[in-house]
Amino acid sequence: MAHVVEVGYAGDARLSDYTNLTDVALRRVREPAEGLFLAEGEKVVLRALEAGYAPRSVLTEAKWLAGIEPALAAYDCPVYVGDEPLLREVTGYRVHRGALASMQRRPLPALDDVLTTARRVVVLEDLVDHTNVGAVFRNAAALGIDAVLVSPGCADPLYRRSVKVSMGAVFAVPWTRADPWPGTLDLLRARGFRTFAMSPDPHGRALPDADLRAPVAVVLGTEGEGLSAAALERCTETVRIPMSAGVDSLNVAAASAVVFYAVGAGAAPDDQA
Repeated sequence: MAHVVEVGYAGDARLSDYTNLTDVALRRVREPAEGLFLAEGEKVVLRALEAGYAPRSVLTEAKWLAGIEPALAAYDCPVYVGDEPLLREVTGYRVHRGALASMQRRPLPALDDVLTTARRVVVLEDLVDHTNVGAVFRNAAALGIDAVLVSPGCADPLYRRSVKVSMGAVFAVPWTRADPWPGTLDLLRARGFRTFAMSPDPHGRALPDADLRAPVAVVLGTEGEGLSAAALERCTETVRIPMSAGVDSLNVAAASAVVFYAVGAGAAPDDQA
């Protein structure tokens, strides 16, 4: 059973998993290297536990303890309890809903395992904004996407900001790295997926005119520059979301919601099971 430990000193070495959380460059390297990620907020912590991730420890204010302690009953881990100023001093910011959990990462599944039953897939090439990555995962979970593949240059879906924005959807949607890249797009086509490169290119097929029946893979590119030439040439066709009022494109997370909805709405009845 988890054991509660009162802490009163921000320099306590036992809290090292939670230090310097605002240093993105440091945490981006440190967390995968040490095999951990951070879940923030009561709901997200509970969703990580429900998904089977094992906690290394928890750091929380006392008022949030009752909400998460029952879910920790099966784990032998410390639950560090401190006041709000201490959490702020340790982490460098005001912790959302007063609870953080350091969770143990699991090995990523093999690409073949992720694709075994997937019919609707999203592929992310080099998205570097953690907020956008988290939002895409939340949209994917809400709108019936079966799996997410992320290129080696894509931001970490288990980075704290991604997990928080996704509201724990990164635990609900199967995902893995698209490695080799961009060769994974060739592998998808070999498995019968039609791969649609989403781009504002006016020469692309308008989304309402695209054949979105599964198996289908939606390929989204990095903020600003969009998909690389190497990715574009490996896709079945380029598809655009029709725009009006002189707007040339949408934020990648907003665009993902539009296309995911279209993929679900365009599915044949036998694809919706």
